[in-house]
Amino acid sequence: MVVDDEAPLAQLVANYLARDAFEVTVVGDGLAAVEAARTVDPDVLVLDLGLPGLDGIEVCRQVRMFSDCYILMLTARTDEVDKLVGLSVGADDYMTKPFSPRELLARVHVLLRRPRAGAQRPQVVEEAPPRIFGRLRVDVAAREVEVDGHPVALTRTEFDILEALSAHPKRVFSRSALIADVWGRDWVGDEHLVDVHVGHLRRKLGDDASNPTFIRTVRGIGYRMGGGGE
Repeated sequence: MVVDDEAPLAQLVANYLARDAFEVTVVGDGLAAVEAARTVDPDVLVLDLGLPGLDGIEVCRQVRMFSDCYILMLTARTDEVDKLVGLSVGADDYMTKPFSPRELLARVHVLLRRPRAGAQRPQVVEEAPPRIFGRLRVDVAAREVEVDGHPVALTRTEFDILEALSAHPKRVFSRSALIADVWGRDWVGDEHLVDVHVGHLRRKLGDDASNPTFIRTVRGIGYRMGGGGE
């Protein structure tokens, strides 16, 4: 589903997707987008940030209440706040206008190669016990996270990052390594995306970045499980 109030751009994107055998629904405003997402149940939502009715942030927030579709946000504004806020409500990726429709199509394919929520390596995770890191409990099979016995609601991307880190607690993951694990090796974009998601993940876990308990920053390299930042 393509949601953009710029009709020529929305139609251009829709045509590229349709030529690649996607079934495409085009919507022009935020309120209609939420209702259409309930009806259409899209696999991927290409969502413009600046929409009439409800803006893209609120559309993303509401859609995330009932759908685990992949959300690729589009923004004509380049300030970092828009991108950070968009990702915090559950978007999987973003692109800044103007963009190449071919690159957007490539990003959509990359998202679709990621496992859907609850579908990741089922033959492995069904037998795996929960991973315990002090007060943190990560149940990969159920895709559930608890801190001090209290459930923590994570987006799919946040959980996937935590799953990757917790699977190899002694390994230091570079940003590119996390991107390869979570987004796929052929993903192309800003590696800062990893920092954004890790920041939101830490806040939800109650982890202090200056003295972390769960996710450690290894300066100049990336991240690993374990406390004591460098």
